[in-house]
Amino acid sequence: MLRGISPVIGIDLLTMLYRMGHGDELVLADAHFPGESHGQRVVRADGLLIADLLDGLLPLITLDRYVPHAVTMMSPVPGDQIDPQISATYQHVINRHHPWVSTIIAIDRQAFYQQARQAFAVVMTSETKRYSNIIIRRGNDSV
Repeated sequence: MLRGISPVIGIDLLTMLYRMGHGDELVLADAHFPGESHGQRVVRADGLLIADLLDGLLPLITLDRYVPHAVTMMSPVPGDQIDPQISATYQHVINRHHPWVSTIIAIDRQAFYQQARQAFAVVMTSETKRYSNIIIRRGNDSV
């Protein structure tokens, strides 16, 4: 085991993070997300929840400081309800590692899917909460 790297970060994900450049986006997807049909590259993180994975990832990379929103979630479809605790938990994790990221934006479902198709990779988790998918944009780690 490597010191300083969370045990939730497997070798495939660590390799993916190493291959990403600044401006690349990573989708942390729930168990129901169509990752194989939406992702250029797919990494499995079975058994993990998104908040725990995010907490393990963020010490290893920097989020993009040069865009208005480095973190994106999916808005609920009209008529659906979303648990506000999901975004609050993500924001808490993000603030612990990258306090300059003040807000997570939410975009509609189809726009989220389109952005996910352009992402560098999709990480499939075992998360089952609805509307828990998140996209993070990698920044320049030297800043």
